[in-house]
Amino acid sequence: MTANLPRRTVLRRAAFIAAGATVGSQVLATPGYAADKNPDPAALRKALKKAQQKAAERKARVESGIKSKNGWEMEKVADDRGNIYTRPVPGTPVDVQVRMGDVETVLVHVIRRFHYEIDALRKGDVVGWRTPGTVRKGLAESNLASGTAVQIRPGSYPSGARGGFYPLQELTVRDILADCEGVVRWGGDDRRPDESLFSIDVRPDDARLVQVAEKIRGWNFTPGRGSGVLVDPLQPARRKAAKRLAGQQA
Repeated sequence: MTANLPRRTVLRRAAFIAAGATVGSQVLATPGYAADKNPDPAALRKALKKAQQKAAERKARVESGIKSKNGWEMEKVADDRGNIYTRPVPGTPVDVQVRMGDVETVLVHVIRRFHYEIDALRKGDVVGWRTPGTVRKGLAESNLASGTAVQIRPGSYPSGARGGFYPLQELTVRDILADCEGVVRWGGDDRRPDESLFSIDVRPDDARLVQVAEKIRGWNFTPGRGSGVLVDPLQPARRKAAKRLAGQQA
């Protein structure tokens, strides 16, 4: 018997099928495959060599060969066939250059909650990707160069200073971090604080990032859940979770 699937699930599956069809058509269009079911080995080798050359050129153009503090690859360019692109933050006037996929989902959630619950953001208030040469490699700010961090109003919360948030605002920051279950770290907790900085705090292969991102995507499709829905950070269960995480990340 066929189950009644939610509309969003059907749309996602349709998108995956369409993407797979596109990739398949590109492969079949490769010289040799398009001409014959039994392609000439020499033509295949030539096509493979060309593909490898393009991949090497992309790697040289995009990748820096340097890891940011959280273990992600710093990239030299954005919006140019790498992993970092300018993305809108729904419900706000903000765009941000950030690593696509799960990182984007989580950091956009942080920005949206800040906008709705701490202070309304204006265009230009959020800084994302920065070139590797403009960040200090050993500090959390290096995560900006891998597209895995954002700075929210860096001019209002200058690096090295504490106390930029009112007490209730800081409680909300803690609540946002608890939402993210430890995969995001706040720069206000660093030895040299940067209260504007929010970074992914797990390695690229950490399954927790995938799980949190999927949770947030589920909230985005569920009325009454996720960013944009005001919550009480003083609610006992939420405060307990936030305090526990703050102790772990201290």
